[in-house]
Amino acid sequence: MRACAQLDVVVREGRTVVTALRAQAPLALVPRRGVAGAACPEAVVHLVGSASTPLAGDDVELAVTVGPGAHLVLTGVAAAVALPGAGRPSRTVLRATVADGGSLTYRPEPTVVTARADHGTVLDVRLAPTATLHARDVLVAGRTGERAGRYRGTVRVTEDGRPLLVQTQEIGDPLLDVSPAHLAGHRVLGTEVVIGPGGEPVSPACGEGWSLSPLAVRGMLATAVGHDAVTTARRLAGAVAAATPRPGR
Repeated sequence: MRACAQLDVVVREGRTVVTALRAQAPLALVPRRGVAGAACPEAVVHLVGSASTPLAGDDVELAVTVGPGAHLVLTGVAAAVALPGAGRPSRTVLRATVADGGSLTYRPEPTVVTARADHGTVLDVRLAPTATLHARDVLVAGRTGERAGRYRGTVRVTEDGRPLLVQTQEIGDPLLDVSPAHLAGHRVLGTEVVIGPGGEPVSPACGEGWSLSPLAVRGMLATAVGHDAVTTARRLAGAVAAATPRPGR
């Protein structure tokens, strides 16, 4: 199944509002209802997938545009379970453009890569010089007692065509997954990209099951592993909290 979706937000009277919202099964976009009289400078939209997606052969692409000064939060409501099936690999793509002064927060629920699944994801974000991004991704290698299928995910973040982060991660190779340089036998891999409006670099740091790396131009990348999603999320939060300005800059 091939599906395309579009989401555009802009600022009107000090609030971020949705101006375009189109989706096709198996993906639905559900804006959070506002409270009458309540100030809400950001727009919150929930990503809702069907219970049987991503299934082998599914190709889902979401295009997002965040206007100048607008703030968008994209969140999941349930874990995505990548399933096997006849046909080609499944793929989920998010392409986003964030204008000056705008921000995108992308926090989907974990993706579980089941046995024999073959799933790929792409997160492609184009930022203006004063735009910000906060994106988190949590991958679970198989259900309990199950060997994971294949997964390949690429994150590409650019600023005016200049790369800020380009990274591809894979799980599902038994030898690679037990390597100390990769999952070290853990089932869950989490990453969090934080790119703020300033260019002040942070110092690299590490702790039990996590690391924090500064990006060359601006921003930072946190990585964590764990035997469950809760532990991995806690380690990711600890990595982000450990960010301190680099001395001498």
